[in-house]
Amino acid sequence: MGKYTNRYRLKTATSEYKYNIKEGEQTATLNFDREVRFYANLSFDRNLWYGIGKYDMEDQWVIRARVGEPAGKRGMSLYSATGYFCKKLANYQNNLLEGNAAGYIIVDYPWPVIRLADLYLLYSETLNEAYGPSSEVYKWIDLVRERAGLEDVQNSWKKYAIPSRKSKPDTQDGLREIIQRERLIELANEGHRYWEIRRWKKAKEMWHNRPILGWDIEQSEAEPYYRVKTIFTPQFTTKNYFWPIKEYDLSVNPNLDQNPGW
Repeated sequence: MGKYTNRYRLKTATSEYKYNIKEGEQTATLNFDREVRFYANLSFDRNLWYGIGKYDMEDQWVIRARVGEPAGKRGMSLYSATGYFCKKLANYQNNLLEGNAAGYIIVDYPWPVIRLADLYLLYSETLNEAYGPSSEVYKWIDLVRERAGLEDVQNSWKKYAIPSRKSKPDTQDGLREIIQRERLIELANEGHRYWEIRRWKKAKEMWHNRPILGWDIEQSEAEPYYRVKTIFTPQFTTKNYFWPIKEYDLSVNPNLDQNPGW
């Protein structure tokens, strides 16, 4: 619980983190010691960004996101509301030229509508729903985890989970939660999350009155910048699983009934 309790406190990066966080700089504790997909998907204040014109791991872009800095808030729309940036969607072969008013060269690439990891995780999910946990279910999710440098599901939970959760991969309900979480991590920022949470019927649990949090991006110093702020508090009730039918369509076809709640 110690690391979680102190996750918002400042921590200074040492050489141990030099490929992900600028050595000697401060950022929130929760930005340290994450799995590789965190750093591949997201960027944040004092994070290092590989590519975009810099292809030397010893000389990456340093993201400086406080007010008055290059990645800080600029104008009414040029900023990240939460203080996190979507690294995954920017082609690493794009080229940002250094200097004031420098150019930015965009390299087009084919967008993967569906990835192999998506198919593997869908297959794991399907097998678990049909038959429950088995070596075949673990096989496909473990292939995705292996690519991310993680241990397999069963060993990970046995070694690292708290005692009451060590057997989680052994039950259908527990493995379902593991697969769902793996999908949210692996496919982050690829347009899946909104639809996944709805199809799992977890939207009320995850969205209703659960505030969207972010850093205080209006600040120029580390201490006040890393104060947590509520950006937005969404509302989601059962009716939001459906779209309302247009009143015009209802009047044209009296056999139609409006969706529940609308």
